[in-house]
Amino acid sequence: MERTFVMLKPDAVKRRLIGEIIKRIEAKNLNIVAMKMMHIDRKLAETHYSEHREKPFFKDLVEFITSGPVVTMIVEGPNAISVIRAMMGATNPFNAAPGTIRGDFGLDLTQNLIHGSDSPQSAQRELALFFPEEIE
Repeated sequence: MERTFVMLKPDAVKRRLIGEIIKRIEAKNLNIVAMKMMHIDRKLAETHYSEHREKPFFKDLVEFITSGPVVTMIVEGPNAISVIRAMMGATNPFNAAPGTIRGDFGLDLTQNLIHGSDSPQSAQRELALFFPEEIE
């Protein structure tokens, strides 16, 4: 079993897509081990996106992710990281395949609905940031 971090971004929450996205995760037979709705503060956002700190879009990324509530989850199952990544679709929703979350619902490159860890190392780091109480 593999665990990964998933975050439904402020645009997914605002557009009332939480249920639809959770339905898709559960339909893939992945388990949601923990879930919470929260507002991310600037410090946590900057830590979470630290690898992008020197990129020109960093400020906009932090502004967006702190602009409203998000839903964070620990998702578990066989190959959970790669399964979630495939379900999400390409970062740019205009390049995302139909049937993926971003392909079906994405409207904007920056506001692209969902984040999922891209590797076991990222999952471990992100889960420790957002679910320190759940990390064994």
